[in-house]
Amino acid sequence: MSALQWNSPEALRRLLNELVSWKSISLSEGEKQFPRKLYAKLQDVDYFYEHPDYLALHEADQRRKLLTALYKHPDASRTICLISHFDTVNTEEYGSLEPLATQPEELTKAYLEQKDTFSRDIRTEIESVEFLFGRGTMDMKMGLVMHMSLIEQAAAEKWPVNLLLLTVPDEEVNSAGMRYAIPVLTDLQKQHQLTYTLFLNSEPSFRHDPKDNTHYIYSGTIGKVLAGALFYGKETHAGEPLSGMTSPFISSFLTREMEWNPIFKETVLEETAPLPVTLQQTDLRLRYSTQTPYRSSALYNIFLLERTAEEAFTLFEQTAKVAAAQCNERYKKICQDNQVDPIGHVKVFSYKELLEYAINKLGREFVDDLKKDVHYHDAYDDREKSLRITDSLMIHCQELAPAIVVLFAPPYYPAVNSSGNRLVEFCVDFMKTEAKKQFQAEIKRSHFLNGICDLSYVNYQGSDKDLQVYEENTPVWGDSYTLPFSSMRALSAPVLNIGPYGHDAHKRTERLHIANAFEQFPSLMRQLILQISKKEEKSL
Repeated sequence: MSALQWNSPEALRRLLNELVSWKSISLSEGEKQFPRKLYAKLQDVDYFYEHPDYLALHEADQRRKLLTALYKHPDASRTICLISHFDTVNTEEYGSLEPLATQPEELTKAYLEQKDTFSRDIRTEIESVEFLFGRGTMDMKMGLVMHMSLIEQAAAEKWPVNLLLLTVPDEEVNSAGMRYAIPVLTDLQKQHQLTYTLFLNSEPSFRHDPKDNTHYIYSGTIGKVLAGALFYGKETHAGEPLSGMTSPFISSFLTREMEWNPIFKETVLEETAPLPVTLQQTDLRLRYSTQTPYRSSALYNIFLLERTAEEAFTLFEQTAKVAAAQCNERYKKICQDNQVDPIGHVKVFSYKELLEYAINKLGREFVDDLKKDVHYHDAYDDREKSLRITDSLMIHCQELAPAIVVLFAPPYYPAVNSSGNRLVEFCVDFMKTEAKKQFQAEIKRSHFLNGICDLSYVNYQGSDKDLQVYEENTPVWGDSYTLPFSSMRALSAPVLNIGPYGHDAHKRTERLHIANAFEQFPSLMRQLILQISKKEEKSL
């Protein structure tokens, strides 16, 4: 047996530097090339040289690929799935140092030379020489590095448990990589008679607030839906404003109601989800005109802990009705003050209701053609397509205006939580105890990762009604966006996220704590998997 390649702090650091240097921004050519380079790298592992069929690239969308690498013990069926993503966000915020954004050693040296240009807190951490800076160091190529090391060592030492490394593109945009990975996981499960016992992600530890320096591990992940609204008023000339109703006037009432609305507050296991906020508000006209804007849209972020998409939609629709009532009351007063007749009152429709109305009026074939026309525009993403489809339907059903149409736009991240699961609690206790004993380091458990992650797409617990409400109110469902809910249900093992410690993901100060990443985290992870292996060995 040849020596292990990735079994020392120095070797892990070299591997991380190499993987970070493979620039893999979401939706870039680098993202497409990354898994091919990784495939070649893993071919050098003795085990995959001997078992080439256990290392594979699989198709995702837009010519992107995901990668799986399976270590299979001959007598084991129980399998830990190690999940990571290899895409990163963009790098333009690095400014003149952007060429060094994916060269961690060089960037860290450059920051030391320019330390006085940073805030006092950042400057202190630069001077400490305890952090390695760079895009993807923290989020999340160190997690992938750790998984590569684990699978290499498990194969070399014949650990009595199966490990399946899964790394995917596009976690940062639509989680398309993980959505395409779900059927791959179910196929591998059948092909190799695997029993998934744990889905273990290694996203980094995220701060709960800017001053929080705690190292967290997570026994669940927060969920999210993107609630959309189309505001359709009545057009008029700017010189005759009271002959119509602008969509910004209508939208202002819903945006005011949605922003930080406590009705959406959700607290579970003493952890509270962030309140909703507006992510986009847009005039749907393509150019300036003195015709008043009568079609606009908005997207609102809603986080979930235990709520389902169905429950979130019910709250969103209720909020829209409150906003419509306030809008109508204000508009009625304006008309009275100016002695004009109202042009109507604002109503609220769900996308499902609008679609049914349009099909009854126009016919299914006509409506399908409208949707195809929108999907023809490759420049539109799924959010834009959702709003444009709704807009196209309302253009042909203007008798419903003025109106607010409420809908969902992708992506949907179901909340998942495995707190209380016996294996998860064992892992949490082990990590907390051993970190303190071996490294005098404190690790705390959080019940929900406070950034969306790919664990949302396993161990799905939602009801059929929840699925129905989401599908019926998502305009692009079944065309450019879908979720394999039945397969997500079948992947029913608990979830856990244990990752390295660092700060400032998605910022130019993204950085990884060197001692934690290359010494503490790898040592604890190896010990943890070995402990789980021993538990599994007793059951063989």
